[in-house]
Amino acid sequence: MKFKELSKSIQDIHLAFAKQAGRSVNMALTMRNWLIGLYIKEYEQKGLDRVKYGSNTITLLADELQKEKIPSTAYTSLKQYRQFYDLYPQIGQTASGQLKILVQTKELPAAIGKTLSGQSKANKKIQKPQDIPTLSPEKLITSLSYSHFVELMKIEDPLKRSFYEIESIHGNWSSRELRRQISTLYYERLGLSKNKAKLTKMIATGTSAHDIQDVIREPYVFEFAGVKHEEVNEATVANALLRQLNSFFLEMGRGFCFEASNKKILIGDQFYFIDLVLYHRILKCHFLIELKINELNHENVSQLNTYVNYYKKNEMHSGDNPPVGLLLCTEKNEALAEYALGGIDNKLFVSKYQLELPTKSEIKKFLEKKLKELPQSILPVEQKKFKRKKIR
Repeated sequence: MKFKELSKSIQDIHLAFAKQAGRSVNMALTMRNWLIGLYIKEYEQKGLDRVKYGSNTITLLADELQKEKIPSTAYTSLKQYRQFYDLYPQIGQTASGQLKILVQTKELPAAIGKTLSGQSKANKKIQKPQDIPTLSPEKLITSLSYSHFVELMKIEDPLKRSFYEIESIHGNWSSRELRRQISTLYYERLGLSKNKAKLTKMIATGTSAHDIQDVIREPYVFEFAGVKHEEVNEATVANALLRQLNSFFLEMGRGFCFEASNKKILIGDQFYFIDLVLYHRILKCHFLIELKINELNHENVSQLNTYVNYYKKNEMHSGDNPPVGLLLCTEKNEALAEYALGGIDNKLFVSKYQLELPTKSEIKKFLEKKLKELPQSILPVEQKKFKRKKIR
């Protein structure tokens, strides 16, 4: 072993155990908060003197606990813990095993272990909707921090919540990144225009889309780039995305790998530059991305088609699928896009991108548009009813 190898080995050991320690702390906090929620719920349903306190139970409990200087027991926190228990009762199955040792070593009263054991048996009888995939409780509490659960509890739709649980784990998202993905309509943009059964199968298996049509999104939101409108040009946007590569790839979707920026290619005796070149490891093809700060025009499509033809002839290797061209514009003329792309053999796509989060009115328009695009034959009953209603 050389000195550098010794140093690297020690660094790896430190990082591995530091990560394990951090995970243990996160699990302990998650189980603590879940258990508090369980006891509040149990008291509200079976407390011997619950009538005496009524609707003021949590308020008075918060006052009592804060007098004893118990951290994170304010009124809003206690309500949140109760909601946590309601939405994730299955965590008791794991918590029971984890806390059994603490009960046996007298670090927790035996009564707590008894309550938890009874809850664990009851939770196993809970029937989950068959069309909603769920992760094991062990996977949830070992992979997600309580901060993640705080964001997930804000989501009412169980399918949508399950989607973000799985995506958070697969993407190794921080709670901050999870919040950003929710606020930028990741689920809606990825799944609303797709067949619900197909989306359910995709998130149940934890796999990415295997079709180019499913990889392309509309719109892309690059608010993390921090580009001011007065500074916008194609170079500043591209450079800003490169400075935030992690966020950029999270927005693009799973499977993308960075290959080059401002890629120089020689066609004839003239050099041309492709804004971004990515490789999709699942689809096994290059994505050539051109950023435009104006509305789509046919010259942009012609330019991108030229680049795709060049890559197809000169850059494809054994095992590669034909390259894909993606034109990102600030404004998209749907009619022009249809005619400009029509008759082209190459796979070219045009999507709109935004440098700031969509407004409420933009979200409304997006949802209305996507619902109109859905064939009636694949809409679940609840979505058919929703379609006939005006979105408020």
